[in-house]
Amino acid sequence: MPGAGLPDLHRHLDGSLRRATLDELAAQAGIAVPADVGFAAGMGLDRALACFELTLSVLQDPAAVCRVAAEICEDAAAGGVTTLELRFAPQLHQRAGAALGDIIDAAVDGLAGRAGLILCGLYGEDPAVLAALVAAAASRPGVVGLDLAGGPVPGHTWDLASYAPAFRRAAELGLGRTVHAGEGRPPAEIATAIEVLGATRIGHGTTLLDDPRVLALVLEREVTIEACPTSNVHTGAIASIAEHPLPRWLALGVCVCVNTDNTLFSRVTAAAEHAHARAIPGMTDERLARAVAHGHAAAFTRR
Repeated sequence: MPGAGLPDLHRHLDGSLRRATLDELAAQAGIAVPADVGFAAGMGLDRALACFELTLSVLQDPAAVCRVAAEICEDAAAGGVTTLELRFAPQLHQRAGAALGDIIDAAVDGLAGRAGLILCGLYGEDPAVLAALVAAAASRPGVVGLDLAGGPVPGHTWDLASYAPAFRRAAELGLGRTVHAGEGRPPAEIATAIEVLGATRIGHGTTLLDDPRVLALVLEREVTIEACPTSNVHTGAIASIAEHPLPRWLALGVCVCVNTDNTLFSRVTAAAEHAHARAIPGMTDERLARAVAHGHAAAFTRR
């Protein structure tokens, strides 16, 4: 749904519920919800990821997944977003016994053509899980991409390169490929995502400028970086929004767009996140306009 409004290509379904919907679904399930739901600056990626346990606990029914997907589209449109992609890991929504395909179909139905759906595998998962996601996407044109989310943990059996077969199959099916990489971690991760997994977009990528070779690779391949400044402060990938490399990336010719990541947990909207980006030292109206254009242009389209 491209247009003159804002793009948001990196928004997680299970981190972007309406607070009222979370409270309602939790009450129905007898689950207590703390007064303060969300991330805090510098909490670290592991603690941030643990917050998803609450929202996942109320999203184990296809009807709830469908409802939340629909509401996110409504909220995004009301906030001026005209190019939207939503992502989630459907395998985490099967605790009540729902089939993987039913969970995916529920999200697709909720989106109703208003946004593209990206399926997320998770760092550390068996590569067979990602293979199953790609197989499910094959017959569902509403699914536009594959992602690898989360982050590596010492002791993981599988490393980033282990997911190459699933990403190759995704490319064969015409699916877009994005990877959470370089989120405060070494930039070599970004290079592996591009060269081994065939990623054409990178989620976060905050350490991109730490390695000139990786920067050159991103520029050569015209890879788009999905910047999420507020989220990066919360996970500790950057110390403050003012220190985000977004303006420097744009000055160097990097294709980058601005995204919310998790509207509930980070308490942001697309408009607010773009306003935050405009306030970063070195940002100009022209550079931010280019970031908006990059976001619209980088949206995944099934071939």
